[in-house]
Amino acid sequence: MADAATIDAPQTDSTEPSDASTEPTSRDRDALIPQLARAVRQVEAGVKRGAASRSTRVKLQVVAQLAREERARVKGDAALTPAERAEDLKRLDGIAVILAKAASREPTLLPLLGEGAPVTDAVKERKREMLLAAGIEPEPEPEAAKEPEAKEPLAPQVVPPSVHRVSLANPFLEPDLTHVRRKPERDRLAGFDLLSPLYLSFEVAADGKPACMPLPEPKQHVAPGGKELMHHQAQLVQAARDGHRSFLLADEPGLGKTAQALLAAQAADAFPLLVVAPSVVKINWARETERWVPGRRAAVVQGDGDELDAFADVVIVNYEVLDRHLGWLERFGFRGMVVDEAHFIKNTRSKRSRHVLQIATAMRERVGNPLLMALTGTPLINDIEDFGAIWRFLGWIDQKEPNAELTDDLEQIGLTPMDRGFYPAARRAVIDMGIVRRRKIDVASDIPARRIADIPVELDDSEVRSIRAAERELVDRMLRRYDAAMLQRTADEDASVDDELVHRIARGEIETQEGGTGENVFALARRIGRAKADLAADYAAQLAHSVGKVVFFAKHIDVLDTAEATLERAGLKTVSIRGDQTPTQRQKAIDAFTNDDSVQVIVCSLMAAGVGVNLQAAADMVLAELSWTDAEQTQAIDRIHRIGQQMPVTVWRILAAQTIDTRIAELLDTKAGLVGRAIDGAAGDEPTSGDLRLAAVEGMLRDAIVARSRP
Repeated sequence: MADAATIDAPQTDSTEPSDASTEPTSRDRDALIPQLARAVRQVEAGVKRGAASRSTRVKLQVVAQLAREERARVKGDAALTPAERAEDLKRLDGIAVILAKAASREPTLLPLLGEGAPVTDAVKERKREMLLAAGIEPEPEPEAAKEPEAKEPLAPQVVPPSVHRVSLANPFLEPDLTHVRRKPERDRLAGFDLLSPLYLSFEVAADGKPACMPLPEPKQHVAPGGKELMHHQAQLVQAARDGHRSFLLADEPGLGKTAQALLAAQAADAFPLLVVAPSVVKINWARETERWVPGRRAAVVQGDGDELDAFADVVIVNYEVLDRHLGWLERFGFRGMVVDEAHFIKNTRSKRSRHVLQIATAMRERVGNPLLMALTGTPLINDIEDFGAIWRFLGWIDQKEPNAELTDDLEQIGLTPMDRGFYPAARRAVIDMGIVRRRKIDVASDIPARRIADIPVELDDSEVRSIRAAERELVDRMLRRYDAAMLQRTADEDASVDDELVHRIARGEIETQEGGTGENVFALARRIGRAKADLAADYAAQLAHSVGKVVFFAKHIDVLDTAEATLERAGLKTVSIRGDQTPTQRQKAIDAFTNDDSVQVIVCSLMAAGVGVNLQAAADMVLAELSWTDAEQTQAIDRIHRIGQQMPVTVWRILAAQTIDTRIAELLDTKAGLVGRAIDGAAGDEPTSGDLRLAAVEGMLRDAIVARSRP
């Protein structure tokens, strides 16, 4: 270890830079090490005083960079004698030791020592100053090579005729530059990846309360058309009126998010407003516009938009046709954008996600501070990072870091991701950006209670035997893989169940679902659904005869077909909602079920009718097939358990006894959902994955391993 005398070697007083055209000699550069020695002592003194200020952090990072570069130069300088080289390396070692000691006193400095630490403008400037002080001409900064972005080919673009007319009517639509976006500036948090800790904060820092930003007391509870707003709805509208412009509106389904979004746009003067929604709810958005903001016109984009009225205040487009309308949607001049069922964009690699983010980015560049609202009662489906695309849409983060406002809030915490106390405060900082989550139990006590009742059914003996045989084949196939892996281990290794190996085998079974031989868990579930379709439809018919209207949900088309045929034989009039219907056909079915007393059952696809549909004319629901996620089941139930419901809600789950069906039901009931932990503040140590498919297959394999080990 070098002492202070070794480090503070004699130095030149010359601060004149050398001629840039002359290659510096080893002795010309000898003045750099004393510069580094003096700077590292200043860093050490600052840290000892407990003042890891911004200037101290910059100086530490510059010394670390220059010391690495000087060490490489010294080792490769053939003009140095062995004695000179050894002396210089010894002095550089002394500098490195002091740097390490300083960083060990203040752990937040450690990331700045690495070669991959982000280099700020302040670091570049300080480095240049130290080189000039040592008589060395800094090398010019290399220009960053810009790689051409690989853009996927767009679908053939269309421009509706009325959009041309709007452009002619507004030929000088200029961008709003009043809200200049600034780059995030870091001090204490320099060098840290912040996105992962932000996601983690929603897993580990629950406080027992729903994640909801502070909302103002509303000054009025009456909508423009005279309709009375509930208190929680009026609060959000008031926040928009007061100037807040980005919301993740994650209220539980059934609490009137559509009305809140439209009224927020009215309060923020965010028209024309673009609404991106699933196809099934486009017509409902047009109706709700007329209902909540009378005087505002809504237009629905159908196909190429030939019939679109682009002069409307609200333009509604579904995810599936965004690709062909991207060009004009980016340039149109919308002042607000609502993404309904925003969990649809959770996969940032999907086309619909990229298209939504592209439009939002263009809108921020043109408008500056548009109203951006993401609506979803289930923002998390399988993973905590499902938040990512929604936060990017709202402008809170980009692909690499938080925006300037959120970064400022994180800096003010005064801690780093290495401190446990950072996470509750970071979670609160994100929530305050605009997360709004209210639960029915808290804000809508007048909505009747709901209960889920399981109805076990006995399948035909031949069907049961066939399904049980398929389950055994699946388990045996996984057991063979497990045994093959265990044979590779030594005899003295732990013989207990290897949970990690079980997980990998189960994951492999899920990921290879489309290929291979034998029946997988998806085929099993579908076979069980077909086997109990008649029984589920019979139960729905009994309910319809005794209690009135019933909603029937299933996943697969053949189950829906069987149910409709069974209900028809029972003398019941039905309508249906399926994925192959047009929005007009779906709305016609919903209206018939709601208004026609003779229509007693509506048969619905979980995928097509699980979101954005109001079916509160019924208080009873039959789930003929189970969902693979708690979120999907909850979305379906909330079609009838919502504002406007007058009766207690009962959901009847039809379960095939003695099959994997019962395991899936237990998992749905016992595993805490992601929303419960991350959004509603519930505590829990359960895994972050909500993938019930994986959990079900893991459970089957683990049970089989344990069962055969018993005497």
